[in-house]
Amino acid sequence: MFLPQVVKSARVMKKSVAYLTPFLEEEKRRSGVVGKPAARILMATVKGDVHDIGKNIVGVVLACNNYDVVDLGVMVPTDKIIEAAKREKVDVIGLSGLITPSLDEMVHVAKEMQREKMTLPLLIGGATTSRLHTAVKIDPVYDGPVVYVLDASRSVPVASELISETTRDAFKAKVKEEYKALRADHESRKEGKNYIPLTEARTNKTKIDWSKTTYTKPNFLGRKEIIAYPLEEIRKYIDWTPFFQTWMLAGRYPGILKDSVVGIEATKLFNDANAMLDEIVREKSLQANGVIAFYPAQNTQDDVALFTDEKETSSFASFHFLRQQNKKAQNLPNFCLADFVSPDKGKDYIGMFAVTTGIGLEKLTAKHQANHDDYSDIMAKALADRLAEAFAECLHQKVRKEYWGYAKDEQLSNEALIDEKYAGIRPAPGYPACPDHTEKKLLFDLLQADKVGIQLTESYAMFPGAAVSGFYFSHPDSKYFGLGKIEKDQVLDYAKRKNMKVEEIERWLAPNLSYDA
Repeated sequence: MFLPQVVKSARVMKKSVAYLTPFLEEEKRRSGVVGKPAARILMATVKGDVHDIGKNIVGVVLACNNYDVVDLGVMVPTDKIIEAAKREKVDVIGLSGLITPSLDEMVHVAKEMQREKMTLPLLIGGATTSRLHTAVKIDPVYDGPVVYVLDASRSVPVASELISETTRDAFKAKVKEEYKALRADHESRKEGKNYIPLTEARTNKTKIDWSKTTYTKPNFLGRKEIIAYPLEEIRKYIDWTPFFQTWMLAGRYPGILKDSVVGIEATKLFNDANAMLDEIVREKSLQANGVIAFYPAQNTQDDVALFTDEKETSSFASFHFLRQQNKKAQNLPNFCLADFVSPDKGKDYIGMFAVTTGIGLEKLTAKHQANHDDYSDIMAKALADRLAEAFAECLHQKVRKEYWGYAKDEQLSNEALIDEKYAGIRPAPGYPACPDHTEKKLLFDLLQADKVGIQLTESYAMFPGAAVSGFYFSHPDSKYFGLGKIEKDQVLDYAKRKNMKVEEIERWLAPNLSYDA
């Protein structure tokens, strides 16, 4: 199924079973498949994870190609997945996840399937998953077929190979061999990497002349709630390019609307999205809530200490950050987010935020699900996600110009905002510069984010899923970067700073370890 056809398949999922059934029958006739379903596939977003847009698109595509899909939803524990697979007599299990802790949860599911002596094919998908992680971490713990599926367009051919009596054994053997070669290549590359000790990396920190830094005090210290922020204002800040990527249409907005391959479908999708947005804004079916906070802050090596006011002599809490340990070319620093906060006490500040546009989404999607309107269900979730990112962008601008005011005269277009041409950054826990999700605990405690309707799951995923959180750094030299791999010496140091067990730190930072824990 080509990428535009994925969207076409989703677009026709309209408002009633009466319409849906003839469409599915037409798909079967086109493909020459009639009668009973080709196979039954169980799909689930793993425990601790609340994201399911990609999984739902895959489900639609599979259903349109004569597969019977059993969707268990989100935050599904391993025992429920295995129990349902047996009860429903499924032929394939598909796992999805967005946040990095989901990677470990998928490994756990595979181990339990092995312990239960299951032989069902296991499909792996989601934003944080990869072919390499599937090969290195999941495939070795399960003897059955394990296949990474890049996107919905690959789900049908992969499933077809795995259920066919004439192809499944050869396909399994082929993938197992490919993953074995990937593991060997990964090991050889890892041995060739050049890392430096943490002490040396700290010596090569970001060089900032703090004596020449101009500090701006925020307009208030502590937290501030933003309730029911106008959606019509947030809408102006939407970055549409990731919206099209959600539907697997490649291209940058607005050029994608005139693309020779996907332009027609992209335009239809864009028009449908804006029609739904009009309705959401008019009916106020989604609510945008947020909370921000500012505190006096001081760099203490790789941590940022927080104070209640500038005159306090002792901090009440600290955020813990990690430093790059790969050997750098001359004049390139080993970055750490803490470097962007002044080491001088009583001068600098750090901000933090959490926003959601997902309040009301469950009710909205329940309406679409009751009408068997998969297309509108997926569209509503995709728009809620885009609005959440737009709200974060909108609020960051207000922080720079008003609440913190360190860039009061900023005049940037929406395109410039999307390209991050502004001063300062807003990195988020769980993302490349600070991949440790557990830092969200202090962040959410200080923000009291639950008061505006945002909570954390046991895996530190945000609920509602249409939510964004992170830090505000104001220094003009602050920049985004990827942490990359880190060595054992930093893990030991980090565990001590956070007062956590080394094994627990290694579990949360597994994708960033340069060694096998």
